[in-house]
Amino acid sequence: MDKSILQLLPKIELHLHLDCSLSYDVVKKLNPQINYTHYKNNFIAPEKCLNLGDFLRCTNGGIDLMQTEVGLKEVVKDLFVQLKKENVIYSEIRFAPLQHINGGIAAEEVVQIVADTAKECISSTGIKAGIILCTLRHYNEEQSLQTVKLVEKFIKNSVIVGFDIAANEAGFPIDSHKKAFEYAVKKDIPRTAHAGEAKGAESVWETIKYFSPQRIGHGVRSIEDDTLIEYLIKKNIHLEVCPSCNVQINVFDNFSDHPINNLYNSGVSVGINTDARSLVNVSLSDEYLKLIETFGWGYKHFYSCNKNALSASFLEDSDKTILREKLDTFFVQNSILWQE
Repeated sequence: MDKSILQLLPKIELHLHLDCSLSYDVVKKLNPQINYTHYKNNFIAPEKCLNLGDFLRCTNGGIDLMQTEVGLKEVVKDLFVQLKKENVIYSEIRFAPLQHINGGIAAEEVVQIVADTAKECISSTGIKAGIILCTLRHYNEEQSLQTVKLVEKFIKNSVIVGFDIAANEAGFPIDSHKKAFEYAVKKDIPRTAHAGEAKGAESVWETIKYFSPQRIGHGVRSIEDDTLIEYLIKKNIHLEVCPSCNVQINVFDNFSDHPINNLYNSGVSVGINTDARSLVNVSLSDEYLKLIETFGWGYKHFYSCNKNALSASFLEDSDKTILREKLDTFFVQNSILWQE
């Protein structure tokens, strides 16, 4: 199938890291001394990393360019340009604000800059979007609490929509983050959490037990536990699946080994995401094409995954209704393009 046709599909993307999605255009704009060779070597991760920790070492370049107001604004605007090219109609973009205070900007100001710029981009592009604030696995309890309280401060009057924990789950226990998620539950703050990627099904179980998330970031190793699969289906816990990234960080050897097809067929709610557009060097259309070529997926799969993602999103119900109508209209009217 022609990738240009796939770009026409309206798409929902819930798992997307702002600081890992800088195009060469915005990097060059923020630092004209960087040429494409430098960009390729420092902003795109190797096709096969040793593990998640090895992969995450490639995030430093993007974070370094996002320590100023100009840097934060330009990176947000750049990502919306990328989303527009692929007809992403709703995206939840996540980042850890405490990673962007090294230039002297206060954490609250970082959030305000990103939220205000995203709001402007929503207006100019017509793309609906929300921002998720992340704590990180290696953060201490105070940093996690600070982050969730930033969500609380901004969630009612901006595009901030939820709370997440990201970074390397292997080697960093959840103890430092329990209070932050207890606070989020108490304040009814929407929650997602990275789990079941660098560690197995036990990571998903403990995340569900202590964090009570509505969604799981990745969660692909849930496939190792049939009881967990049954629980995810019963509780309608959505998995934000990022196939290419999982292969790149060596969770699975090849794309054909990825369990997304089995997860989908089991009845688990799954969505398709890029995770880190620049680090993985992938677009959503690329992901869709790989799924077609590897597992024989067709428009019904993408229609279902996008509806799943929309239902699991942190959008207001009225906005979900509007976007669901867009999905329904497109896929019904154009289904002939994806005859199976």
